[in-house]
Amino acid sequence: MELMIPTAFLESALGVSAIAVGVLVMLLPIAFSWQVALWMVLSMLLFWALRRFSPRRQPPALMDSTEARTITSIPAGQSGRVIYEGNSWPACCSDQDVAIATNQTVIVVGRQGNTLIVMPESALL
Repeated sequence: MELMIPTAFLESALGVSAIAVGVLVMLLPIAFSWQVALWMVLSMLLFWALRRFSPRRQPPALMDSTEARTITSIPAGQSGRVIYEGNSWPACCSDQDVAIATNQTVIVVGRQGNTLIVMPESALL
């Protein structure tokens, strides 16, 4: 199953620990409740050991230097709202002394949390 539906080695850890507990039960008589507990502990340990082999998921990043349009004014040192990729985002100007009017084209230069850092298009000309 791990080859068909990658589950970040979860199924592999569960299967390998089940086989290990099965082999141990053939050698030693263990009560069922202890078998389940041993299986859970082994599964967690194997999953923890195998997780470094799973690919890291990175959150989607904003594209560098793309355009947006202000839908509210952005006063100097404060925030406003822009339309970026079809969605409304809170935004503030990268230069704290510059105010940006409504319906102006701005360039997105970064992001702090959920707030876009923008600068007026006229500043680049």
